[in-house]
Amino acid sequence: MKKMIMPIVVLGLICLVVTGALAVTYQVTDPIIKAAEAAANEAARAEVLPEGSGFAAVEADGLPERVTAVYVAENGAGYVFNLTTKGYGTMKLMVGIGADGTITGVKAMDVSGETPGIGDGVTEESFYGQFLGKDAALEGVETISGATYSSSGYIAAVQDAFTAFDMIAGKEGA
Repeated sequence: MKKMIMPIVVLGLICLVVTGALAVTYQVTDPIIKAAEAAANEAARAEVLPEGSGFAAVEADGLPERVTAVYVAENGAGYVFNLTTKGYGTMKLMVGIGADGTITGVKAMDVSGETPGIGDGVTEESFYGQFLGKDAALEGVETISGATYSSSGYIAAVQDAFTAFDMIAGKEGA
């Protein structure tokens, strides 16, 4: 009987010690990871809206589904939109729209699941550079040949940023 119970007890104790170590590690690293993520997001907001300074979160109801967060530049330079969209995989984007209603910058924050060498082409300047200075019409913006799902999802997310911009800028201007 002792030969059967002893391994179970030892294994249970090992699991308990490992679980405790993981919990302690999580509690130590979680604030560090969150602070690094917040700093990266703040830097990305400054990158897509270079004239903006100080960003405050904006709460709004009825925004398009792809819009996950909205920030307004405290100096009135414009807005930054966090978006999540589907291509072949899932993409997280940031789009800066200036107070004049034109794109000041776009950035792919995460393109998980996009096909390497094809769908992840949305992270290349040759694609995202075509958005700079465009208004809601997105005239002249083209999809990537061979990566239609990815680039179409990206374009749809940018269009949703303009929809949200119209909703929020219209409320603030009223």
